Amino acid sequence: MEVHYGDACLPLQQMYKWTRKFINGISSVTDSPRPGQAHQEVTLEAIAAVEAIVKENHCVTVNEIAAHLDMSHGSAHHIVRDKK
Repeated sequence: MEVHYGDACLPLQQMYKWTRKFINGISSVTDSPRPGQAHQEVTLEAIAAVEAIVKENHCVTVNEIAAHLDMSHGSAHHIVRDKK
């Protein structure tokens, strides 16, 4: 069974999970940081470096940017996505 909310469908199992969290006093459904997840801050220097690479070659891929700057694909994607 699915519960429809606007254009999104939530599986009933997810609703049960959130209900249990709320009953136990947790008021947020966002993910908490997990052990082993690296937290990397995007610096102004990294943003400037990505912008310089993109200015030089508009067809560069996120993987190429990440490899060239020795950063994660996620960080490179985050910078490129937010700079549009």
